[in-house]
Amino acid sequence: MGRFLTLIFFSFVLSTEYLEEESLLGTLYIQSSAEYKANTTSIYRAAMSRLPTLIADKSHTAALVQKTDYSGKPPAVILDVDQTVLNNIAYQARMIKKRSAYPDGWISWAKEEKADYIEGAEEYLRYAISLGLEIFFVTNRVVEIEEATKNNLEQLGFTFSENIDQLLMRYEEEGWDRNKNSRIQRIAENYRIVMIIGDNLGDFVGAEENNLSVIERNDIFKKYDSHWGNFWFMLPNPVYGDWEGALIDFNYNLSQQDELSKKFQSLDEK
Repeated sequence: MGRFLTLIFFSFVLSTEYLEEESLLGTLYIQSSAEYKANTTSIYRAAMSRLPTLIADKSHTAALVQKTDYSGKPPAVILDVDQTVLNNIAYQARMIKKRSAYPDGWISWAKEEKADYIEGAEEYLRYAISLGLEIFFVTNRVVEIEEATKNNLEQLGFTFSENIDQLLMRYEEEGWDRNKNSRIQRIAENYRIVMIIGDNLGDFVGAEENNLSVIERNDIFKKYDSHWGNFWFMLPNPVYGDWEGALIDFNYNLSQQDELSKKFQSLDEK
């Protein structure tokens, strides 16, 4: 009996340590590697190179929800915030050291207003503004931290318009849930959306094409093959995202052992 309990204990410890190491490596990659910085800078500069052409082509829109009557509207770009424009990896580091996880401490971290730009983001924003583009941030941060998010971006040098809501938060209005389509649709009423930049499939497509199985999400990637690197630009995020949710069937109530088991089952040795 004692040996059996010991095996259970070590199984729990190993699963816990594995999950912590999984987050640790991704966090260290973002925080410390030259490769990550080169990656995001390259993506942003590639996006910059596409802007003049996309602005000139008035028949073009990057938004799936924008169907008609947009050619005469002023051009705009949409960006996600977390791990797209603002780097919150210090929050992840705190959680690892505390042996905790999101959402513990998230609101208080955001209210510290300490996040820096992701490498390449500032250069991109300055260039987009110089071309006359309107900038919109569509984030799944909750409305409780809208002021803190705005302050953080302003401290980094971004200037918000006094007359336009450029920061569209989750739950800011009725129907503005995790699915970003309703907020993108709001922007599309007055602007032609020429580019979208994010770190999650749900930054580009609606929930019906995002909250799917691993295989189905990869099919969605293929469906929009012509969009990637043209007017949709995806930044890497190895720490969190709906890619991880898909591995566990979006069941965030699983035990650590069951979560680990599902992730192992997803490994492909072929």
